[in-house]
Order: sequence, then structure tokens, then C-alpha cells
Amino acid sequence: MSNGNKRASWKYAFAYTGIVVGAGFATGQEVLQFFASHGLISIAGVILTGLIIMFIGRQAAKLGYSTHAESHVLPLNTLFGKKFGLVVDIILAFFLYGLAIVMIAGSGATFNEGFGIHPQIGAVVLIVLAFITLLMDFDKIVSIIGVITPVLVIALFLIAGYNIMNPMIPLSEVNQYNDPSRAPTSSWWFDAITYAGFTLATAFSFLSIMGSESARQSIVRRGAVYGGLLIMVLMLLITFGVLSILPIAYDVALPTMQMASNVSPWFGTAYSVIIILLIYNSIVGFLFPFLARFTKPGSKKYKILLAVSLVAGYFGTYVGFVELVNIIYPLFGYVGLIIGVMLTIRWTFLKIKARKLAERFSDNNEE
Repeated sequence: MSNGNKRASWKYAFAYTGIVVGAGFATGQEVLQFFASHGLISIAGVILTGLIIMFIGRQAAKLGYSTHAESHVLPLNTLFGKKFGLVVDIILAFFLYGLAIVMIAGSGATFNEGFGIHPQIGAVVLIVLAFITLLMDFDKIVSIIGVITPVLVIALFLIAGYNIMNPMIPLSEVNQYNDPSRAPTSSWWFDAITYAGFTLATAFSFLSIMGSESARQSIVRRGAVYGGLLIMVLMLLITFGVLSILPIAYDVALPTMQMASNVSPWFGTAYSVIIILLIYNSIVGFLFPFLARFTKPGSKKYKILLAVSLVAGYFGTYVGFVELVNIIYPLFGYVGLIIGVMLTIRWTFLKIKARKLAERFSDNNEE
């Protein structure tokens, strides 16, 4: 693969990671609820989730490339047919909007905890930045979203590394503090699969559009796999870090902020900035597919819907960040699981079809 293709694959990988790694992920709330609450077995859960999102993300990107998708509509119709595809399409679009509201609420909580700024003022700052960015074309949006991801990787290695080396409790005592009642279910493996579904659902629309924008299928295919691997590594880092502070993790809204502050107060402030930038990534990454579903990007209707969506999203922040994570994430995970199952069925069908064609071609040559 040429250097240009490698750069393109990594650009998509960083953008994919930037979409998924939003408020809940980077703050440690998602990891705490879906994984760390189960104790040490959560490590196996993270690996299971990572393997699923690498495989399913690759299939979603390939489908976007083959359907030349401008939104998630064509890929969903390919998977489910027009009637049921429409149902999943509408559910997915509005869940993406719901997640954007979660991210806006997360920005308010981060501004408040990191800088003492009123949550609503922090939310307005992110809304204005998102509005400006979403007026740009798709390729610029992808580039902007991918920029912050390498910074996050470095920061998480430092934060998690410090807390793992200086734990509040040793790993051998973690299971004394785990509390599965705080997780979506009491089953670690089901929560891991549900979270993989949630990850796919959040990124499916973006992966579909990303696939159609790629010059080659191999570029976006590798980008999805690299992105999935990067997400798994980041999840492992955060999980080990949260487990190291598990006795107090349940009592803070932003566990990774606590981890960063353990390194030093100034590092906690610096990490607040990173979280805010990641939240900005996710707001943009969730809203663009939602807007592209109902309007043509760049059109007058697009700009009107963008403004209305952000203003309405501001009022959703009054519900609260942690409460929104508890309500929306598990439900959205089930939507993603359905899409993931259909992508797997399609992959299996195409593999069988390709094998039969190869056998038929071989038989013809022998004759």
C-alpha cells in the first residue's frame, strides 16, 4: 500500500475513533457503567467489544463504499429492505440526534468540573463551534475530527499509566468494590456486546458516508479496522485506570478527570480541554448524518435544520449528563446490535456466494 493510501486509511481511522470517543467514553462514564462495574472480568468484556467493532466497522465501511451512500438510507435499505429499512433509518437518525444532546450536556458538565464555568454557558460555546464546523464540506469535517485523536491517545497513556502504577487499590482487590447493579445488566458479556452495538450505531452513518467518499474500498476498509483497534486500546487504558480508582469512581461524574487530577492539578485542567474537544468531535459527527438524512448538506434547509437542532439540543442539557447516558445508551446499543447482525448475515451470504462462484469457475476450467 502506498504512503498516500496509508495516510488516507489513518485519516479515516482517527475520524472513526474521534466519533466514537465522545463525552461518555473520554470521561470514563461509559467504561464505568458497561465494563468496570463488573470488576476484573471487564477486561475480557473490553476485548470482546473491540473484536466486534473491528469486524462490524469494516463491514459497514465496505457497504457504504459499494452503495455510494450520501447518508445511511441506502445501506439500511440494502440490509433490511425499503419498509423495515425506513423504520431503522428514522430510529437511527433520531437516536443520533439524541446522542448529540448527550454530548452537549457532557460539555456543560466538563466546563463546570474543569473550569468552574456554568454548564449552560459551556454548552453554548460548543454549540457555536459545532454550528461553524457543520457549515463546512464533509472532507474538512473528517480532517478536523481526526486531529484531536492522537493527542487523546498520548494523554490516556500518561493518565492511565500513572494511575495503574499508583493505584488506589491493587487489582487483586478490585472485585471487592465492583457493583454490577450499576451496569445496564448483571451480565458482563451481554453488556460488552450491547456496547459494541452502541458503538456501531453511533458510527454506522458516518462509516457509510466515509466509505462512499473513499477513492478505494481497501483504504476505508483498513481505516475501519485501524480505528476499531485504536478504540479497543483506548478502552483498555481507561478500564484499567477506572479499576485503579474504583472505590471513588462511582461518586464522580467524570472518572477520567479524577484520574488526570491524580497525576497533577494542571494535568486535570489540560485533560478537561481534551474532553471538550472530543465532545465537539462527537457533536459534529452525530449531527452531520442526522442533517444529511433530511436535507442536502450546504443547502438552505440544511442550515435551518442545523440551527433549529442545536437550539433544541441546548434545552435537552437540563436533563443531566449521567441520566442521559443511563437512558439513551443501552437502547441505542440494541439498535446497533440489529444492524450488526444484518451486516454479519450479509457478509456470510457474500462469502458463500463467492465460494460457489469460485467452485463453478474451477469446474468449468476442469471441463
